[in-house]
Amino acid sequence: MDTLTVWKFEGQSAAEAALPRLERLAAHGAIRVDDAALVAWPRELRKPSLRPLGSLVGPGSLWGGFWGVLLGLMFLVPIAGPAFGAAAGAFAGSLAAFGVEEDVIKRVRDVVVPGTSALFMLSSGAVADAVGEELRELGVQGLRYDLDPEQARRLRDALGEEPLRGVASPDTGEAAGPRL
Repeated sequence: MDTLTVWKFEGQSAAEAALPRLERLAAHGAIRVDDAALVAWPRELRKPSLRPLGSLVGPGSLWGGFWGVLLGLMFLVPIAGPAFGAAAGAFAGSLAAFGVEEDVIKRVRDVVVPGTSALFMLSSGAVADAVGEELRELGVQGLRYDLDPEQARRLRDALGEEPLRGVASPDTGEAAGPRL
């Protein structure tokens, strides 16, 4: 999970139309996406809609609220106004620790606008290149942000899914699950 890519499409449903191509690649093992989301922004609405996509073939590797938090920051801060601005600025600073710099948020906000749609993906750089090849003929605009290994680790540690673990029993040391 070392690359965040944003694939911007002209038209509010164009990203949705391209999705089966990428799902097919993922199903055949040609690409492995850690996590993805689809954003559609009808011209008549003030904010875009979000649909988490997971890995395109199953659950994603990040906490389900990740995309809502990230995309909310990108698209809702300008709507919320100055009262929310200071808190959002502090939150943007904390995202910088994970490799999502404030200029990334601004660039995405400048590109994904009403009347467009986009696919957001966390994957490796090689997957980003393969997705770019697959989508090239569709005339999409791609934004790519490479995370260094430490940034990617912090992102996984903070926002990755963790399995439920039982609490060790003091008598046996074995994990004990919930009891009825």
